[in-house]
Amino acid sequence: MYESGEMYLETILLLTRENANIRSIDVAKELDFSKSSVSRAIGLLKEDDYISISPEGFIELTQKGLVKAENIYDKHTLLARFFKDVIKVSPKVAEEDACKIEHFISDETFNCLKKYMDRII
Repeated sequence: MYESGEMYLETILLLTRENANIRSIDVAKELDFSKSSVSRAIGLLKEDDYISISPEGFIELTQKGLVKAENIYDKHTLLARFFKDVIKVSPKVAEEDACKIEHFISDETFNCLKKYMDRII
């Protein structure tokens, strides 16, 4: 999966935590992307079985999509927390950097960082 697909999944996860009934337009507004770009990405996520779309147009994460989205979000929150609390990066930069790194950090490095954070916090 590409970084952009992961970003969409994470956004869908966070939006559905606020409101169970979200549509492509909600994702477009949240990401400030064009409707056509979001429509294309949503189609690819559906094709790859990360999401399903109800007859009413509501987006729902499949089990596969939920696992992937939660994994991405866990990486984001842990990285941001590490940057802010441990190495004292400003909150704004910590969030921005976490958003970039979450897509590229290996599972091995992430798991070691998680163990480290569990020990110190």
